[in-house]
Amino acid sequence: MHLLPTMKNFRASIDVMPHDNLLDPQGKAVTGAMGNLGLPEISGVRIGKHITLQVEAKDKKAAEAKVDEACKKLLANQIMEKYSFSVEELA
Repeated sequence: MHLLPTMKNFRASIDVMPHDNLLDPQGKAVTGAMGNLGLPEISGVRIGKHITLQVEAKDKKAAEAKVDEACKKLLANQIMEKYSFSVEELA
């Protein structure tokens, strides 16, 4: 009799940002607004997105592989965006 591997729950935190060499119109607009708000010291604003999700997997390596696949297939447009993520096991 084969026992199925025990699955664990993980939380992933994903950051998706425009590639450094691409124009970020939203970031540029916010950078420009900083001066109008009396914050001229703030510059170089880049706007991206932060995503959290839960994944069920047999171990952390498998969870990381699933998160990477999700980023490549759906969460990040790799032509225009880069991504990074961390995965932690939930208690």
